[in-house]
Amino acid sequence: MNGRAGRPEMKIIGLAGWSGSGKTTLVRKLIPALVARGYRVSTMKHAHHAFDIDKPGKDSYEHREAGATEVMITSANRWALMHEHRGAPEPTAEDLIPQMTQVDLLIIEGFKKERHDKIEVFRRAVGKPLLASEDPRIVAIASDGPAPEVDRPCLDLNDVEAIADFVVSHCGLGPARRQGAA
Repeated sequence: MNGRAGRPEMKIIGLAGWSGSGKTTLVRKLIPALVARGYRVSTMKHAHHAFDIDKPGKDSYEHREAGATEVMITSANRWALMHEHRGAPEPTAEDLIPQMTQVDLLIIEGFKKERHDKIEVFRRAVGKPLLASEDPRIVAIASDGPAPEVDRPCLDLNDVEAIADFVVSHCGLGPARRQGAA
């Protein structure tokens, strides 16, 4: 299947797990490991709580408070688009993926009940059960110890290069571009 403008489809892998398992820490280590291999990587993060990237008193905040559905903030270095649901249901990851710019790999943190393939980040010390026992879309476990109760590959949570190897292989990422190539 092809993505936009005939380019290969963007590959997707999720990182799911209970709070405190180390998902964000793994994402922060996995991104540079994949970028160093020449892949363009983006992320999507689900927050289970109300969050705001804006501050009262800023113009963009005031635009949203006035009722704007979307507010884009832009500068020479970056741009951000904030979209207010205004009572609409929370979108799924599947709803949001088309809003992302096409890259080689999209890493989705959270959204643990959604239908994309995921690596479960698991630590027994958190005291929660393995999600993989109930979710066939979990394709591997990244753990600080063995997980013999599931029949999926168990990756060492501290071996980021091995996890990156798994992601590249599982997602079928093609040869990476050289750094700086268009």
